[in-house]
Amino acid sequence: MTIRLSADEYAQLDPAETQAFTSPIPCQVISNGEFLPAPQGPLQKRFEARLKERAGILAKRHGISRRAFLRTASGMASAFLTMNEVYGAVFQVSEAEAADPELGDEHAGRLSDQFVMDVHTHFLRDDTRLQTFVDIRTDTGKRGYNPALAKHPQTFEDVKFPIYVKEMFLDSDTKIAVLSGAPSDVPRDWMLSNGTIRDACDRVNQFAGSRRMLPHFIFVPGQPGWLEAIDRGIELLKPAGWKGYTIGDNTHKELTRYPWRMDDPAVTYRGYEKFAKSSSRLVAVHKGLFPPSDERRFPRLTQYAKVDDVGKAAKDWPQLDFLIYHAGYRYVGDDNPALAAKQFDDTGRMDWVSDLTEIPAKYGVTNVYADVGASFAALCLSHPRAAAAMMGMLIKGLGRDHVLWGTDSLWFGSPQWQIEAFRETTWTPRRSPRV
Repeated sequence: MTIRLSADEYAQLDPAETQAFTSPIPCQVISNGEFLPAPQGPLQKRFEARLKERAGILAKRHGISRRAFLRTASGMASAFLTMNEVYGAVFQVSEAEAADPELGDEHAGRLSDQFVMDVHTHFLRDDTRLQTFVDIRTDTGKRGYNPALAKHPQTFEDVKFPIYVKEMFLDSDTKIAVLSGAPSDVPRDWMLSNGTIRDACDRVNQFAGSRRMLPHFIFVPGQPGWLEAIDRGIELLKPAGWKGYTIGDNTHKELTRYPWRMDDPAVTYRGYEKFAKSSSRLVAVHKGLFPPSDERRFPRLTQYAKVDDVGKAAKDWPQLDFLIYHAGYRYVGDDNPALAAKQFDDTGRMDWVSDLTEIPAKYGVTNVYADVGASFAALCLSHPRAAAAMMGMLIKGLGRDHVLWGTDSLWFGSPQWQIEAFRETTWTPRRSPRV
């Protein structure tokens, strides 16, 4: 299963639930048990101190505790306002929203009817044993990204279908969601079977009386029977899109047997031939989320995690649209987003986002798209300038209509906190942002 911290590494850490300040926006990196977190930096310390000061004053004014105030819309606005003071003006938020809970609630309510389509969502099968995703939710609550997740211990029940419906459609402004999954060389460790993905979408759509969910079909180039599985999918499941992981088994990187390249004519192109003849010609591919620490552990997989195979595939198959998940963004875990921020400040580039954005001009193609699931979440609340840089690069290189909203939830709980963070950024119009 997933590589965890050793006993000696755990001994170096303090428990987040007692040592980390509970904030709407995290004040330091907290580990989920898979990596050693970076120490709290000077700007993070400054942000925490200033937010405590501001929230304490405003909470006293309203006769509530600081903790209670930070759970309100004004508490979130106060955090964004403080981020602007410490990191530079990135989020659009006013002193009035931070000071007046009613005004903060009014702003949030004004945008609740906005059309939001999330192209990157997940839940887990009923017999799952993938504890990592439960740990991610726990970590998200402890960091303060989504305080609701810190109210009770997270379990496997919190990453299954009933909670998915609640958090995606009742606890957020999401109107339409694309349900995705991930394969494994261990059959039991697929996130969801393709039939389960289709069934979940049908259940929600039947209940809603409209198309609120769209299904992916997970394809696995090289695995025995993968082409026959695509044929059955075309005939019986009729997915809205096809989804693959070029590193093969993302859950068991140490065991993966079938990594593949997007531009391999001997293997992958055989699947593209079938996609091109089907009713769905959208191919979503997991890329990135492969920091230097992963490269040290799994060096043979680096070539598959990068985006250097996207351009040729897009040029050879103009009749298909290629959606690159995570925008190829690399830096997660112990190689935290500070590395991406420093790389941009030093060079004006960001692995492997910059490489992705150069593909349309380099190959003369218009069929490459980017999803920002997990990548935007990783950057926006700890290094907002780097988040702005990433979004700017994507929009400039791919085009504003080729950058798609995704959240990678439910791994981070309800996606509402990500939606609110996106709405508050200065690259979106104040009144009616397009998400």
